Amino acid sequence: MLALLALLGGCATRAPAPAPSAPAPAPFPYDKDGPGANPPPELHKVPDAAPRLEPIRRGGPNKPFEVLGQRYEPVTEDKPLVERGLASWYGRKFHGRPTSSGEVYNMYAMTAAHPTMPIPSYARVRNPKNGREVIVRINDRGPFHSGRVIDLSYTAALKLDLLRGVAPVELERITFEDIRSGAWLRGRGETPPGLGIEPQEPPPVFVASSASGAPERSTTQTTPSLPTTTARPDPAALLGEPTQAAAPSSPSTAPAPVPLTQAKIAPGFWVQLGAFAKLDSAERLREQVAQSAEAFSPLLTVVREASLHRLQAGPYASREQASAAASQLRAAMALRAVVVERR
Repeated sequence: MLALLALLGGCATRAPAPAPSAPAPAPFPYDKDGPGANPPPELHKVPDAAPRLEPIRRGGPNKPFEVLGQRYEPVTEDKPLVERGLASWYGRKFHGRPTSSGEVYNMYAMTAAHPTMPIPSYARVRNPKNGREVIVRINDRGPFHSGRVIDLSYTAALKLDLLRGVAPVELERITFEDIRSGAWLRGRGETPPGLGIEPQEPPPVFVASSASGAPERSTTQTTPSLPTTTARPDPAALLGEPTQAAAPSSPSTAPAPVPLTQAKIAPGFWVQLGAFAKLDSAERLREQVAQSAEAFSPLLTVVREASLHRLQAGPYASREQASAAASQLRAAMALRAVVVERR
């Protein structure tokens, strides 16, 4: 009896085994498609995409396609686009996978997907609920849901405070003229740094895969090159007017630029290709140059000053970059190309 009482007393003083604790719920939105419990620090400070002029070409990520029984026709010209609709975002499920452009998706970069906007493009996205806006680079296709107009990277959605789900946004494509003139900086209190229009690195080149037709990154072309021609056109003979200098080309698919006034031209270094009394003459030279120097096409614009229409390419961040471009044009087309600075 004494032994039994001692045993019962020992059981009464033993601490009960702790009940298994339920795992703490992951904070929203990491429990969905976010980066997990330990995202990189200070993602809200990631800078917006910096628009630069990148050629638009047909085919590759810009060819027509069909998803879920619906056909999409991507735009292949430099056209403005303004939309209002719903925005969604995508994260770790696609992180590290190829995008429609062939580039690898980085959920921490300022990028986005759009069903039909030219790839590559830049767009301003605004959350009307809080007034926040960001600039993203369009390098992917999607979303493919009714009412949705853009699929943002995780970081872009974070900066707009849109991680809670699908929400309304206002979307505006940034055109070549917006970049050349610095208009994309409106409301930002910034001065165009030569606009960084000279690509910091050559834009990737994509070729169609013979197997699947999906865009692939080209490993053979690393810098924009101008085709060599045996018959170099004489602009005076082509246009019936003397030129001061001539320049890079703009693709035949790109619309002719609207002449810019001196007030709208961005500061920096420009390569002047010709000066004409008539706008039509400047645009004809632009078309001629476009056939031989397509890599330069997004940089071309017609500047109206006094009674002259000047065909120029730029802006470039430094005189050295502008001089190198002028040398390429002289060698490719036997046209005088002079460097001018705008302050």
